[in-house]
Amino acid sequence: MRLARVVLAIALGVASGAALAQIYRWTDRDGRVHMSDTPPPAGATNVQKRNPPGAGAAARANEPYALQVARKNYPVTLYTSLGCDPCVEARKLLNARGVPFREVSVSNQQQLEELKKVAGNASVPVMLVGSSLQRGFEEGAYHAMLDGAGYPKAGILPPRSQPDPGQPQPQSESESESPLAAEEETPRGPYAPGAPPQRSRRR
Repeated sequence: MRLARVVLAIALGVASGAALAQIYRWTDRDGRVHMSDTPPPAGATNVQKRNPPGAGAAARANEPYALQVARKNYPVTLYTSLGCDPCVEARKLLNARGVPFREVSVSNQQQLEELKKVAGNASVPVMLVGSSLQRGFEEGAYHAMLDGAGYPKAGILPPRSQPDPGQPQPQSESESESPLAAEEETPRGPYAPGAPPQRSRRR
């Protein structure tokens, strides 16, 4: 019985580590862009899977039970926008503390109205921890809200590298390579791979 519990604990740790290593970026039915480490809901479009830098270390770390409970009962959502320095600081704090979060980059009128409905105004950043709301960025207030929700203290969880969903991500070398460039690099000539065999000439 004890051995079975140990095996189950290891399996849960591996599964939770794998979840931390995968980042999802998608667009919902209203055109809002989301980024989180949980799979997108049904009906999401433009779904992209990304493995952020440092994800391997997070995948190897077992997710503590306290974190599982906190993220279930008090999920963290961060509202941001481009060109917002406090938003960058808020994202850095959550990443540095290792807290999983969903980020909504406010970039259109509909998202702006949603933000006003949630926060009462159009200022960003706004952090939701469960139903608790924090307007603006203040390091002490952020840590206090996360502590109150039961998230592990700063320095316990491995840091994350969740990027800004509003920023265009650089293409990989394979994606940026054009078909023409690939064609130009293809060896040509009578002895190139795939060329028809040459007949010997009699003298």
